[in-house]
Amino acid sequence: MGGYFGVVSKGDCVADLFYGTDYHSHLGTRRGGLAVHDGNRCARFIHDITNAQFRSKFEQDVLKLQGRMGIGVISDTDDQPLIIGSHLGTYAIVTVGRIANQAELVKQAYGLRSAHFSEMSGGEVNPTELVSLFINQGGTFAEGIQIAQQAIAGSCSMLLLTGTGVYAARDKLGRTPIILGRKDGAYAATLETCAFPNLGYETVRDLGPGEIVRLTPEGVEVVALPGHRCQTCAFLWVYYGYPASTYEGVNAEDTRYRCGAALARQDTTAVDMVAGIPDSGTGHAMGYAQEKGVPFRRPFVKYTPTWSRSFMPQDQSTRDLVARMKIIPIRELIQGRRLLFCEDSIVRGTQLRETVRRIFDYGATEVHMRPACPPLIFGCKYLNFSRSKSELDLAGRRAIKELEGQDGVPPAEYARPDSPQCRAMVERIRHRLGLTTLQYQRLDDLVESIGLPKERLCTYCWDGRE
Repeated sequence: MGGYFGVVSKGDCVADLFYGTDYHSHLGTRRGGLAVHDGNRCARFIHDITNAQFRSKFEQDVLKLQGRMGIGVISDTDDQPLIIGSHLGTYAIVTVGRIANQAELVKQAYGLRSAHFSEMSGGEVNPTELVSLFINQGGTFAEGIQIAQQAIAGSCSMLLLTGTGVYAARDKLGRTPIILGRKDGAYAATLETCAFPNLGYETVRDLGPGEIVRLTPEGVEVVALPGHRCQTCAFLWVYYGYPASTYEGVNAEDTRYRCGAALARQDTTAVDMVAGIPDSGTGHAMGYAQEKGVPFRRPFVKYTPTWSRSFMPQDQSTRDLVARMKIIPIRELIQGRRLLFCEDSIVRGTQLRETVRRIFDYGATEVHMRPACPPLIFGCKYLNFSRSKSELDLAGRRAIKELEGQDGVPPAEYARPDSPQCRAMVERIRHRLGLTTLQYQRLDDLVESIGLPKERLCTYCWDGRE
């Protein structure tokens, strides 16, 4: 995934930029970067944050930066921000999203003959550099951003740091958010609104899909109006969005309480306690427990000082190690009890299977699982929030292949919660994970919990609808 923060200020902006960017650290662990404009030029620092926190890598760099405008990024793929020289002027750029047609666009770029790219490891073109090449085809920054957005299949939201302000441009279908904030003498643009309160910003509004604005210390100028079709990624509220953040006016933690309550209303299972798979399952579990009137407990605690999020490492064995080492079971809360766990989702299921086995090893008599979203059966084409390399990595898709005897586009019945096909798929997953029972959230209940019309949400990974 990834996250960004941009700021313009009448005074020095570096402290706000540093801490605002840091509030996106839950979205990636590969690269971090800051760029600041001091009125004459851009200064930039990029660091590998695979084995160290963002703050520790940049705390000395920020002492060398000064300026009134800046952008920062937490990236889980490429080096960012990039500093680009062009006929538009020199600018820095950060992007978040997924360019599904990158190979096609690279080929198209080479057709210009004068185009060239720096290379990432493995010979891959840096997607942010590719975006900049299309921006440079415009007569203005706004026109260039629109050229890039129209060329990209997938999604791409971005911030540009120029000599005349920070441009914020939301993906043309709004799959990732950009939210504006304001305090005396400063404006900011962020993916996560949790960056605002402790820095003294008040939320102004969300950018609309495809909208482009230019931030200056004097205010916000709209340079491209928003489109009418919005499909914000619903998984923001279920999982990867930070609990304290609000998107499209809907808070993530509050949504998770409602998701848990919806799960409880569909459930008749008798249990001794409800727990969340930490951390993202906790809000869902609290909502479930309150709705059901069952005690909420923490039979697992997470050791966070040194262990990163377990979905981040590329290697599956490393992910499994991280997942095992950071979650510590408490035998006194497990032994002899019927436990029901809420989880944000089941993606591959490899870590969850090990977790379930450990719970039984610690003496649980029953283990029930309630994911807060429907089965994932389509790989996301728009964002990089999962390390899955193939749709067959998905627990739901793997079960469908076993049932159908072949891979291919799943029959629509598997996305219908009351169909025999869906029940058979869920049973396969339950058996593989070793659970007593497994019951997923219904998509209509999830949409209702978010509180936005379904047509304003992207639910492709669950129902395959674009």
